[in-house]
Amino acid sequence: MVSRGTNRTHIVRATLESMAYQSRDVIALMEKESGIPLAELRVDGGATSNALLMQIQADILGKPVVRPAVTETTALGAGYLAGLAVGLWKSVDELAQNWKAERTFEPATSEAERERGYAGWQRAVNRARDWLKPEGAS
Repeated sequence: MVSRGTNRTHIVRATLESMAYQSRDVIALMEKESGIPLAELRVDGGATSNALLMQIQADILGKPVVRPAVTETTALGAGYLAGLAVGLWKSVDELAQNWKAERTFEPATSEAERERGYAGWQRAVNRARDWLKPEGAS
């Protein structure tokens, strides 16, 4: 809830939590549609340098979040594909051996706390639906 006591750190925390809750929504749908539960989330990209975000993500998912030693994997993947094309590497399996974890963030919240937070997120999303719909529109 926003009040007179809300400050910059509250807004930043809410932003990080919203990123993690959106990821949870996507992952939950993927698990439901595939029937395959996620054992851990391997992350990449610039946002992964934020340890607080990674911990929040682990807490919200209730699963380990693994940050690789090389977080810019889009560029790395392009290089790997080029290397495969010219025969520098023989197979994708050979490339997989290059992957190394830098840090694993373990969930630190209870299931009850996690589900209470997620229920709040879902309430907020439902309240925001059709926020900009013109009055009288159906």
